[in-house]
Amino acid sequence: MTIKDRKADHIRICKNERVAPGYCYWDDVRLIHNALPEINADDIDMSCCLFGKKLDFPLIVTAITGGFPGAKKINANIAEACAELGIGMGVGSERAGVMGVSPESYSVVKDYDVPLMIGNIGAVQLIEQKSGEVYTEEMIQKAVELVDADIIAVHLNPLQEMVQPEGDTRFEGCYDAIRDLAREGPVMVKETGAGISKQVADRLKGIGIQGLDISGMGGTSFSAVELYRAMDSEDEMLTNVGETFFDWGIPAPVSLGQCKGCGLPLIASGGILDGIHVASSIAMGASAAGMANSILREATVSADAVKDKLKIIKKELQTAMLLTGCRDIKQLSNARYVVLGETKEWMEQL
Repeated sequence: MTIKDRKADHIRICKNERVAPGYCYWDDVRLIHNALPEINADDIDMSCCLFGKKLDFPLIVTAITGGFPGAKKINANIAEACAELGIGMGVGSERAGVMGVSPESYSVVKDYDVPLMIGNIGAVQLIEQKSGEVYTEEMIQKAVELVDADIIAVHLNPLQEMVQPEGDTRFEGCYDAIRDLAREGPVMVKETGAGISKQVADRLKGIGIQGLDISGMGGTSFSAVELYRAMDSEDEMLTNVGETFFDWGIPAPVSLGQCKGCGLPLIASGGILDGIHVASSIAMGASAAGMANSILREATVSADAVKDKLKIIKKELQTAMLLTGCRDIKQLSNARYVVLGETKEWMEQL
């Protein structure tokens, strides 16, 4: 199967199948209501700064797709919406585009003035795999230029690679490769749905990277995505592995709490569904929240559909800020909250 076919599979499955655990961990985080906020809604400032770029509110539409013809429309719709609303955007893995597969499905984002553009390459592609494939310096530079990236996200996806039929499973050397890449230009590290632990965050914080996207369990599980692909190809072994690891990982709010002390800007993604979740993530220590699958359906329709969805989230965030008495994002970062349910159980055990 080609990269182009695999990318199309991912979008089809994420749109039509259940790819997230049934438990919403962000609903376990409850902000404390302020019945006397003494704030005018119109005076609330939701703007923030991330990686030196100003955003109108603290949200990133994180990596979704690229590398097949249908991805051009999706990325164009997202980029137009992000540019108009003044928020950040990440593209999916640029491996396909760097190899010449539908590069226009990535480069289309350059038609829009997105305030923060995040490129995307895989950590395992930085080291030589059994196929002999490895990113060269020229390929990495091409990934930057393909989307005019302000920063490159190096994604960690060991779970996906282990369940994917075409997976690259040589992981030794990724740490050194990320460290070397961070010496050459702005780099952040992101997980892809299984979360980052305190131990990993502490290892990464001193090697020159500029931030982390924790991408914890609770959103899209790429074990689930690859499970459906394995079922389609009647691969019994990988179907079973995908089922076993469907809900593997660290819940997103737990991962955020684990990484809070690392001293790096944090993007909280993994099951963010609404503006209360965004507000909760900021209160827990994130610099911004990230969402992907939550707007995928709209992104396949039109830029206006994406804008409408994002405007709802922005209004929900404003409402949550008023109801907690927070005039700006700095105050929101100190808002009081409680943690309940399974998320509390996780936090008490770690």
